Amino acid sequence: MAPPKQFRRHPRAPAPVSESNGDRFLGRSDRRADHLNNRIFFRLFQVANTLQKQAVKELGITTVQWAVLGALSDPRPGSGIAVGTLADFLIVSRQNLDGVLKRLERDGLVERVAEADDKRARLVRLTRQGFVFWDDLRARIFQFYDQAARGLTVEDRAVLAHDLQLLQRQLMTVRLDRPRRARTKTRRP
Repeated sequence: MAPPKQFRRHPRAPAPVSESNGDRFLGRSDRRADHLNNRIFFRLFQVANTLQKQAVKELGITTVQWAVLGALSDPRPGSGIAVGTLADFLIVSRQNLDGVLKRLERDGLVERVAEADDKRARLVRLTRQGFVFWDDLRARIFQFYDQAARGLTVEDRAVLAHDLQLLQRQLMTVRLDRPRRARTKTRRP
C-alpha cells in the first residue's frame, strides 16, 4: 500500500539523509534539519540574485521595477495606488520604493498624482507610455517564465508556488527568543 499523497517524496527530491550520512557530514544527527534549512535558504538567496541578474540582462529592468509595473498595470484602481499600500503589497520599504519610483518617473513610465480626497496624499499610476511599455514587456516576461521553468511540470509549478507561499507566511511569523546583537562599528586607524 502506497503512503498517502502528502507523505510521498517528490520524484526529483533528494533521498532523505540517513542517520549515518547526517553524522558523517554534520558531526551530529540532530543537525540534519539545520543543514537542510541552510541549503534551502541559501538556494533562495541564489535564485533571487539570479532572477535579478537575468531580469536586468534580458528584460532591461530590475525585479523591483518589474514588480512595480506589474502591480500598477491592473486597471481597476484607475486613479492609482497609494505609495504605502504599494510598498506593503511588494514587501519593500517605502525608501527603496521611492528610489525605484523616481527612476520609473524619470523614464516616463509612472507618475505620482494627488489623491482626490486628500491633496497631500500621493497615488502612483502607470502613464500611457507605461501601459505601452508594460504590454511589450509582459510578452517578453512570459517567454522568460517559460524558459526559466521549462524543466518543471505544471504540477511541479503548483507545488512550488504553494510551498513558497507557505514559507513566506512562516517567515513573517519568525520571532527569535533572543534579540539580535547590536553591530558595533570599528574605527579604522
